[in-house]
Amino acid sequence: MTATLLEPDFLRRLEQLEIVSRKIFQGKMKGDRLSRKKGQSVEFADFRNYVVGDDLRFLDWSLLGRLDKLFIRLFQEEEDLHVDLLLDQSLSMDFGEPNKFHYARQVAAALGFIGLNSLDRVVVETFHHRSVLRSEPLRGRRSLWRLLDFLNQVRPTGAGDLNRAMREFTLRRSGKGVVILLSDFLDKGGFEDALRYLVARQWDVFVLHILSPQEIDPEFVGDLRLVDAEDADVAEVTVNAALLERYRKNLQALRSSLATFCTRRGISYLFAPTDVPFDQLVLHSLRQRGLLR
Repeated sequence: MTATLLEPDFLRRLEQLEIVSRKIFQGKMKGDRLSRKKGQSVEFADFRNYVVGDDLRFLDWSLLGRLDKLFIRLFQEEEDLHVDLLLDQSLSMDFGEPNKFHYARQVAAALGFIGLNSLDRVVVETFHHRSVLRSEPLRGRRSLWRLLDFLNQVRPTGAGDLNRAMREFTLRRSGKGVVILLSDFLDKGGFEDALRYLVARQWDVFVLHILSPQEIDPEFVGDLRLVDAEDADVAEVTVNAALLERYRKNLQALRSSLATFCTRRGISYLFAPTDVPFDQLVLHSLRQRGLLR
């Protein structure tokens, strides 16, 4: 199953990366990353004066000998990060070449593996008009096969309702962490309320806006009967240069509106057309946007 989403050579290139949170969250288990919370791991942080009751095992005896004062060595505690990957599986995602849904699954698989390799706690959840499927919490490299099995089993289905799905997610999900939302955002209900739900919980939110080249720059012409993939609405149109230009302007307005909305609310936004090679998106674009390092 690895070959369908992640090739072994690509996995090796991902091993040096980690998911970055702009916010500091306290994890429940020790992982590979360093928090700002002072603890007792092997990563030295600072000194402070000894006070009665401190653990004498952490006294710095060399400083005592030189300065004749008692100092306690402080350490940065290693802790895990909770990473939620929210994958839009509505029928509008089953479109384009390269296919949007397959592309989104590849990105989710790569980010999931990076999290697992860093001993983060990773959960993948799919949604259309509501939350649909949710993986068990995964942790450690040995969980990669369960992650890939889960992603390989999901298929596009149902009409989208991003607002409802995100509301359900925020009502159920507790704690803090990084939330990565992968969607085409082609939702008649809009995206504003959905993202407000996520921001209100003070998660570190990252949005990947996935569209196909055929949606960005369509080449259809003539008299067409268009059927909505999600709700079967029918529209009969005559596609000409003027209509295509208006479509492109509307799509650009959606992209600009989504990017501006995210920026103003502290959400990281990245436009991800599927004709950008998948490995380039992960290894370069996501690092430039600060999700990975």
